[in-house]
Amino acid sequence: MSINYPIKFDSILKEKIWGGEKLTKMLKKNTDKKNIGESWEISDHEGDISVVSNGFLKGKTLKELIETYKSDLVGNKVYKQFGNQFPILIKFIDAKEPLSIQLHPNDELAKKRHNSFGKTEMWYVMQADKGGNLIVGFNKEVSKEEYLMHLENKTLLDILNLDQVDKGDIYFISTGLVHAIGAGVLLAEIQQTSDLTYRIYDYNRKDDQGNSRDLHTEEALDAIDYSVKNDYKTTYTKEINNIVNTVDCKYFTTNYIALDKVLNINNANKDSFVIYMCVGGDAVNFKGDGFEEVLHYGESILVPAKINKLEIISSGYSELLEIYIS
Repeated sequence: MSINYPIKFDSILKEKIWGGEKLTKMLKKNTDKKNIGESWEISDHEGDISVVSNGFLKGKTLKELIETYKSDLVGNKVYKQFGNQFPILIKFIDAKEPLSIQLHPNDELAKKRHNSFGKTEMWYVMQADKGGNLIVGFNKEVSKEEYLMHLENKTLLDILNLDQVDKGDIYFISTGLVHAIGAGVLLAEIQQTSDLTYRIYDYNRKDDQGNSRDLHTEEALDAIDYSVKNDYKTTYTKEINNIVNTVDCKYFTTNYIALDKVLNINNANKDSFVIYMCVGGDAVNFKGDGFEEVLHYGESILVPAKINKLEIISSGYSELLEIYIS
């Protein structure tokens, strides 16, 4: 049987020392776990493979779908490049407390050291408490020696750039960029399929057993970008019932869609799967030839590359992120 409908997956929920309750209370993730920091929505990462939750493929893993349907699922060019590995990892993140200050290695370093992809990512802020912030890069150009001095003196925060954030803010986090999600921020994250993180500072926190989390001081030194960046925040204009490009890189393209009626979608020229994340407002219906699926706030859905035309229908006001490989 062909793959002929948009696919939803069970959320993979991760307890974190910094996690909170927004994923369960606001995004309605169903769990008895506490301090949920991450909801992995679509994942082909080893040990955390997504499982289909709807339709005749329910119970199948994302890996099984790729092995069975190949380019019908992901597109010809994507399958040629990545084979049976899904190249994007989709998450929702709730930071009740600040995340560790960290960075991610690039493809070359990740391949050499870990036989893995690097980790380029982006954030869409869905909600932020008063004072919610993100750490993004340095506030001045620093040398490796100056960085190490501040790290040793526990004054690293003095040379880092802090941005206050609001709903709708978009940040592109390139490899090597020192960053952290601050307390009170709920966001959607799109990234390469990788879980490689070099943690460089963690506020001297202890876990439930009284242990400090590992730091990656030496590994990070050659991975850090010590320059000052000013292009990490994306400027875009919200246009109702239109598709607005926000991030376009070799790893993924992400568009923003705000709608309050019917939007006709034609993905024939993409030659890629397309993911939609509902990041605001009301639920939307996805309708096409022989299918209808509902996407609620805080959910994600994967439209196979074989499905070119569909309608996205909103009876109220909804906000979506559209993600694919360009």
